[in-house]
Amino acid sequence: MITKDSIETAYSFLHQKRNVYIHSSLNWQKDDIEYAIASYADNMSQELYDDISGGRADFLRDHKRFPEDIAQAVERLENML
Repeated sequence: MITKDSIETAYSFLHQKRNVYIHSSLNWQKDDIEYAIASYADNMSQELYDDISGGRADFLRDHKRFPEDIAQAVERLENML
């Protein structure tokens, strides 16, 4: 069961990190954010991850797709609120 608290927590964390990521011009900062998000995804509720990932095992973990993934994750979480 996905709790409202877990959705709110994930949304707050990912939304904040996405905002920093999209405005950053520092590659090291973007890499740090990608690492933090991947670590968060590894430890979040599997059910919630499955819902926002659309079944992709590498969601929020693929460097090449990260900008699209983080935007999609925030949008999906916002719709769940």
